[in-house]
Amino acid sequence: MARKPRSLNDSSRSIPSQSPDSENTSSENDLTSAPVEPRPVHIDKAELRNASLQRAKSRPIRERIVAFFRGEKNKDYKELIINTEALERRVARIENGILQGFEVERLGEDRMVGAIFKGKVQNLEPGLKAAFVDIGQEKNAFLHYWDMLPGANNDPSIEIVRQNKKKASSKNEVKSVKDIPKAFPIGSEIIVQITKAQIGSKGPRTTTNLSLPGRFLVLMPFAGQCGISRKIDDKAERNRLKSIIANLSLPEGMGVIIRTAGQKKEERFFVRDLHLLLQQWNEIESKLKSQESPAFLYQEPDLIGLTARDFLTDDVDRVQVDKKDDFDRLMEIIQKIDAKSNTKKKITHFDEEIPIFERFNVERQIEQTFMRRVLLPSGGEIVMEETEALVSIDVNTGSHKGNRKDGKNFILQANIESAIEVARQMRLRNLGGLVIVDFIDMKNKSDQRKVFQKMKAAMSEDKAKHNILPISQLGIMQITRQRHDESNSSGIYEPCPYCVGRGIVKSPRSVSIEIQRKLSSIVRRSRMEQGSTSLSLKIYLHPGVLRRLRGPDADLIKKIESNYEVEINFESSDSYHVENFKIVDEKTEREFR
Repeated sequence: MARKPRSLNDSSRSIPSQSPDSENTSSENDLTSAPVEPRPVHIDKAELRNASLQRAKSRPIRERIVAFFRGEKNKDYKELIINTEALERRVARIENGILQGFEVERLGEDRMVGAIFKGKVQNLEPGLKAAFVDIGQEKNAFLHYWDMLPGANNDPSIEIVRQNKKKASSKNEVKSVKDIPKAFPIGSEIIVQITKAQIGSKGPRTTTNLSLPGRFLVLMPFAGQCGISRKIDDKAERNRLKSIIANLSLPEGMGVIIRTAGQKKEERFFVRDLHLLLQQWNEIESKLKSQESPAFLYQEPDLIGLTARDFLTDDVDRVQVDKKDDFDRLMEIIQKIDAKSNTKKKITHFDEEIPIFERFNVERQIEQTFMRRVLLPSGGEIVMEETEALVSIDVNTGSHKGNRKDGKNFILQANIESAIEVARQMRLRNLGGLVIVDFIDMKNKSDQRKVFQKMKAAMSEDKAKHNILPISQLGIMQITRQRHDESNSSGIYEPCPYCVGRGIVKSPRSVSIEIQRKLSSIVRRSRMEQGSTSLSLKIYLHPGVLRRLRGPDADLIKKIESNYEVEINFESSDSYHVENFKIVDEKTEREFR
C-alpha cells in the first residue's frame, strides 16, 4: 500500500500551494481517462490589488516622490512579467495585480504577422476580386484587390497632416481595381506583407501597403502620407507633433505615422527612430534586389523585441525578467532606442527560486483563460464557446440565490461585471471575428444602456479594431473584433486523435512543456524547503509525449537532471490519455499534484 503523501510547506510569500495530493481513489489516479476539467475558482482581485500595492511601495524613493508631485498617488500600478522556458516565452501585462494582457511565443517558430515577402502571382480570381500569391509557404497568400491599391490601408484613427508623394508617378501605377489584372498579371512579382496569419484552412492574408513599426513611428515605404494617431487627443500636443512631422527629413514617396508612445517625446526621439526604420528598409530593399521570388525579406522581432517596442511604455512601473540573457538583450534594445532613457531603471532580473509566474500569481490567472466558465465577483458566471462561425458567450446568474426583492439589482450588477470580464477575456484569449454575448434579460432600457456603455468603456483600451452594437430586443449584444492570429487556445491544443477532429486535446509539445514546468517547480520547492536533497522521480505518461521527451526535448530533460541533481525515469502506456501524466517520488511513492 502506498504511503500517505506529505504536504510541502508553503513559503512565506503568498503563493498557491502545490503540495502533493492526499490519498486518491483509484479512479482519480487512472491515467486511461481524460483529465477532469478543473472547476473554475474565484480569484480574489482585492488580494491581488493589495499585493500589487505592496510592490508599488518598494519602488525607488525618487519615483515615488515624482509620482506624488504629479498627482499620481492613486495611479494604476502596471507591471510586465517576462518568463522564458526551454520551448516557450511568455509576457504578462499586469495592472494592479490583475492580468490584462498575455502574449505567448513558441521558441523556434516563425512570427508570420508583419512578415514581408517577395512573391509571385499564381492566380487571379475576378469573382473574388483577389489574387493568390506564392510566397514560399504551405498555402498561397490571399491578396484582395482592395489591398493592392495605394493607400488602401488608410486608417480613420489616423489624421493625415502631410503629403510626401512622389512627384513623378509610374505609368503602370494602379489607380483603381480595374487596373490590377493588367498591372499584376499571372507570373508577375509582387511585394506583400502578412496582415493576418493562416487560420485553419485559410491561407495568410496580405497587403501591398507595407508598414514597419518602430518605437514612436510607423514607416510606410509606399504610402507618401504622414499622420498622427487620433488617440492623442490633447490639441496642444497634436500641434507640437505636427511641427515635428513637418521637420522630418523623409525620402520621397515615404510616409510615417506618430504612435501614441510618441506623446511628450522630444524631436530627437523621432529622428532616431526614423533613422533605425530607414536602416531596416534599406536591408529589405537589398534582399529584394538580390533574391528571386518567392523570397522572405523581413520578420517582426521576437517577443523580447516586441516588448521593448510596443508594451514597455512610459506608464509601465516595473519589468521583471527571469532569464538573464533576455534581461541583457532587453537592456541592450532600450539602450539602442534611447541611451539616456530612465526606462532601464524599471527593468530588473528576477533570480528567486520560485517560478516567476507563480511568485506574482500570474499562473493561476492564465489557467482561467482556457476554461469554459469564468466566475464573476457577484456569484454569476460567463460561459465561453469558440465555434467555426462565431464566439458565443452566455451570462448566467450562477450561484446567486437572490429573491425577487434584490433580483433586479443583481441582474444589472452581474451584467455590468460580465461586460468588464468579457472585454478582458477577449484580450487574454485573442478572440476575434463575430462575438455574441447573451446577457441576463433586462427589461429596463436604461439598464441596457448602462451595460452597453460599460462594455464600450471596457474595450476602449483594446488595441484591436472592434465594433459594438447595442443590446437587441432578444438581450443579445453583437461585437466584431479584429484578430491577426489564431486564438491562444489554438496554439495550446491540436485536433484530438480520439474523436477525429470533433474535439481538442493538448499537443505532446504542450504536455512536454507542462511536465518540464512541473519538474522545475517540484525540484525548486524541494531544494528551497529541504536544502540540497537529491530526488528520484518517475513520470507516468503517454508514449506520444515520451517520444517528445526522448527526442527533441531529451537535452532539456538532461539539463534539468544535471542542474537540480534529480534522477528522472519514465513509464508509458498506450492506455494512458495523451494529456495525462503523473509524477511520483520513487522513494516515498507519493504523487505530486
